[in-house]
Amino acid sequence: MKIRCGIVGLPNVGKSTLFNALTTAGVDASNYPFCTIDPNIHSVAVPDARLATLAGIMQTQTFIPSLIEFVDIAGLVEGASQGEGLGNKFLGHIRETDAIVHVVRCFDNNEIAHVAKTIDPSSDIKTINTELLLADTQTVERNLNRAEKRSKAAHKGASEQRDFFKTLLQHLDQSRPAREFRPATEEAKLWFRDLRLLTAKPTLYVANIDESSILNGNSYSNDVAGYLGQNQDFDLILICGALESELSLIEGDEKSAFLQDLNLKEPVLNRLIKSCYKLLGLQTFFTTDSKKIRAWSVKVGTKASNAAGVIHSDFERGFICAEVISYTDYTQFMGEQGCKIAGKLRLEGKDYILSEGDVIHFRFNV
Repeated sequence: MKIRCGIVGLPNVGKSTLFNALTTAGVDASNYPFCTIDPNIHSVAVPDARLATLAGIMQTQTFIPSLIEFVDIAGLVEGASQGEGLGNKFLGHIRETDAIVHVVRCFDNNEIAHVAKTIDPSSDIKTINTELLLADTQTVERNLNRAEKRSKAAHKGASEQRDFFKTLLQHLDQSRPAREFRPATEEAKLWFRDLRLLTAKPTLYVANIDESSILNGNSYSNDVAGYLGQNQDFDLILICGALESELSLIEGDEKSAFLQDLNLKEPVLNRLIKSCYKLLGLQTFFTTDSKKIRAWSVKVGTKASNAAGVIHSDFERGFICAEVISYTDYTQFMGEQGCKIAGKLRLEGKDYILSEGDVIHFRFNV
């Protein structure tokens, strides 16, 4: 399944620097507002050490990780919901994503201008969230107006839809994000989903700090943590974008030595990618053949037949059963043959709910 995370924030907070660190795409990250106009898009592998372990058991050098797309979206400014700074265009880019990575500037640098002239992370967060909320309010108001016209014309179901939009609008008017709204019926859930509201998207906050603060943070990142702790329930990751950009260009022993000097076990970017994965409620299953191992992403709670469809629609359409081995058993008994001998290979039907790390072979007939 395709997964897309949008990197958002005010201008000059380090969005493109973070994007370059994640993707090594080398996009322009110049020091001026709206350096980015059209979104930059690049796929990134989800770090998963289990792939190498499975490859070792199967004695193959080929393994394919799951991927996440990251989108570097131009900086939003106050008034974006009214079109300031090409805001309507940039908000539209956010609407096409599955989750938001909100970058907040938490470093001092007189050579990099801040649009507000001062470093105030909590204020920056409020500015972005307000613009997203205002944009959502406009979306719901437009849909409410249409529903009211349809209800006056006695269209079937229009009055129920009108009441739904009224309730949702009241929720947003209280400065509460759409993600906190709970549709009352299955039909309302579909209406809500089709709106693609910006504040309904799961959000990960990234405090972009300086190198001296990578282990313990600083007063700015503490400010962000305090604000989020009081106002919202979201993950916060501390990243030095400039440092991670350097790390992304180094490989092998040199990279390991660099990380050791910084007292880090792995690049913080790995944790960011994994956090995005978790934020979207995703899990991984694996497929194997004689030549390769591949990781696939599905939502937690996905049934076996639907997981088969992620690989190919024919697999779902002609689903017969799934041969399932847990990752733990696969590694303990050294592969499929060992699991068969130990009785650890199971045949599951289409309604089987996948578990994290399942190694699966789908049987199908079309």
